[in-house]
Amino acid sequence: MNSLFVIGAIVACIILLLLVGAPLKSTRFLGQGVVKLGIGILLLFFFNVFGGSLGLHIPINAFTVIISGFLGLFGIASLTAIQLFIF
Repeated sequence: MNSLFVIGAIVACIILLLLVGAPLKSTRFLGQGVVKLGIGILLLFFFNVFGGSLGLHIPINAFTVIISGFLGLFGIASLTAIQLFIF
């Protein structure tokens, strides 16, 4: 019942935005965030492909995707340092 309410609320918000029009700044901000998260997923995937031969592996989950997506290569480096020195 709860998930049906959430889906209905999301559909209602989408219909409202289509009728009224979405503010340009918030749409651009949301789009940039989605692109950064996609880049984070790709960075982690390629790191795991090439780092596998060196015994390095960073799991792909929401936390690591956000870190690598928004921090880029510095995020990957920090996640690698955490993986090496803590675990």
